[in-house]
Amino acid sequence: MRKFRGNLYTVSAPSGAGKTSLVQALLSACPDLQVSISHTTRPMRAGEQDGVNYHFVSQQAFQDLLAEDGFLEHARVFDNWYGTSRQWVEDTLHGGLDVILEIDWQGAAQIRRLFPATISIFILPPSRQALESRLKGRGQDAAAVIAGRLAQATSEMSHYAEADFLVINDDFATALDDLCAIVRSQRLTLRRQAERQAGLIADLLD
Repeated sequence: MRKFRGNLYTVSAPSGAGKTSLVQALLSACPDLQVSISHTTRPMRAGEQDGVNYHFVSQQAFQDLLAEDGFLEHARVFDNWYGTSRQWVEDTLHGGLDVILEIDWQGAAQIRRLFPATISIFILPPSRQALESRLKGRGQDAAAVIAGRLAQATSEMSHYAEADFLVINDDFATALDDLCAIVRSQRLTLRRQAERQAGLIADLLD
């Protein structure tokens, strides 16, 4: 069992900014990094799997977990509920692994209030045109849904200034490198290194 506590990250972005693809690539590039799988009441999309993309639950099941204080944060987005398991996050951090929460700005704000040491990242698209193109390119949502998300995007993106780091997803490889740099830099802080290298430091100073 590791003696140090992992870092907690929140990653927020408007729908279509490429957040999920970047986080999945980051998980492959960085060891000792886990992404929280949120609970949601939204319907499962084609190609998604329960327990992999989300824990898909009924409205009643979600409300039962909420009543039991089972969520670290929760929010209602586009008429659906999303929540992060409190127990899973706390257990994973205490095990010394870093945790990423893919959540909207509201959830990120809730997390920062509970864990002030949280490292928050906001991802923006390179242009509004690129955002609209990405949303249409999915081919999974109706025109009315896309229009609603575009209308909401401006409001969501205005909260970029609340984050610690800002990443522009223009070139995917560059954006991934930026995310890797953030994670690596946080693992080299004095606090984290003092915990990880306690034995070495004690030996050097003996």
